[in-house]
Amino acid sequence: MIPEETKKILYQGDKKEATRNAYGERLAQLGEINKDIVALDCDLSKSTMTAIFAKKFPERFFNLGIAEANMMSIAAGLSTMGKIPFASTFGVFATKRACDQLSTSVAYPGLNVKICATHCGISVGEDGATHQAIEDLGITRSIPGIVVISPSDGTETRKVIDAVAEYKGPCYVRLTRSASPLIFNENYNFKIGKAVKLFQGEKATVITAGFTTHICIEAVKELEVLGIEVDLINMSSIKPMDEDLLLESAKKTKIVFTVEDHNIIGGLGSAVCELLSEKMPTRVIRIGIKDIFGASGSPAELYKAYGLDKDSIINVIKSNVS
Repeated sequence: MIPEETKKILYQGDKKEATRNAYGERLAQLGEINKDIVALDCDLSKSTMTAIFAKKFPERFFNLGIAEANMMSIAAGLSTMGKIPFASTFGVFATKRACDQLSTSVAYPGLNVKICATHCGISVGEDGATHQAIEDLGITRSIPGIVVISPSDGTETRKVIDAVAEYKGPCYVRLTRSASPLIFNENYNFKIGKAVKLFQGEKATVITAGFTTHICIEAVKELEVLGIEVDLINMSSIKPMDEDLLLESAKKTKIVFTVEDHNIIGGLGSAVCELLSEKMPTRVIRIGIKDIFGASGSPAELYKAYGLDKDSIINVIKSNVS
C-alpha cells in the first residue's frame, strides 16, 4: 500500500530518463544561477553529460584529458578559491583510479568538491566489467567526511544536484547510464540524510536506491497481489542514512532485504547491516552482486543473470517471509 503522503510526490506516466541526463541538464541550469559553479571532466563530457554545461559556459568548463587523479586535485584547488567544482567521469575512474586524490586532496581537508560519477553498476551493460563500478559505494563510504548519494530517477537527481550544490563539503553522487522510469514528480523534496517510504506493509522491509528502485516497485506491487505487503524505502542518501526510518521499519517487520546494483560487500547492504547490528540486531538479506565482477550484456540480461530482476527479487522475498 502506498502511504497517503507518498502519493502526492509520485510521478504519473511512463517517461524514462537516465540520471546522467538529468544531472547534465540541472548542472547547466544551476550554472546560470550560481557563477561560482565550474565543471571538470576527463574526455567523457558527452557521456557524463557535462557537455551541456560546457556548451553554455566554456570558460567555466575544464577538460583535463584522461587524467582523473589530476582532475580531483584541480577540483580541490578550485574549491579553495571559492569555486564550487563538479567533477565528473565514470564511477570506476572516479573512485578507483583517483582514490588517493579523492581521499587526500578532497576529503581530508573537507573541501567543497562534488564528484558526480556516471556509468555505475552493471546497468552500464555491454561495456563490461572494467567499466561497471560495483565497488564505488564501498570506497566512498569508507572515506571520512564524504556524503554519498545514489538518486533513483531523473527527478530525484535534479533535487540531489540542488542539495549538494548548497551543501558545504565533499559529496559523491552515483549516476547511471541507462534510462529508467520516473518515480517522483516535482513535489518531491530531497534532503541529505532522509529517505522516503514508497510502500508500507507488515511482512518485511525492503531498502533500495538508484537504478534498482523502479524494479523493486514492480516487485512490491506483485508481492501485494500475493498478500505480502512490505515497507519499501528509497534510501538514496546512503551516507548519512535515515536511521530513524530504518529502525522504525525494522522494529515493525523483523526482517530486512537490501537491493542494490553494487557488490553486497561495502554498499547499501553493508551500511544497513552496520547500523542494525549496533542499534537493533535484525536479520538482513542482501540482494545484489555477490562479490564477483560484472560482465558484458544488456542491462536486462545482466540483471537477470545477477539476480536483480523483478522475478528474482520476488522469489528471494517470498522464500524468506512467512
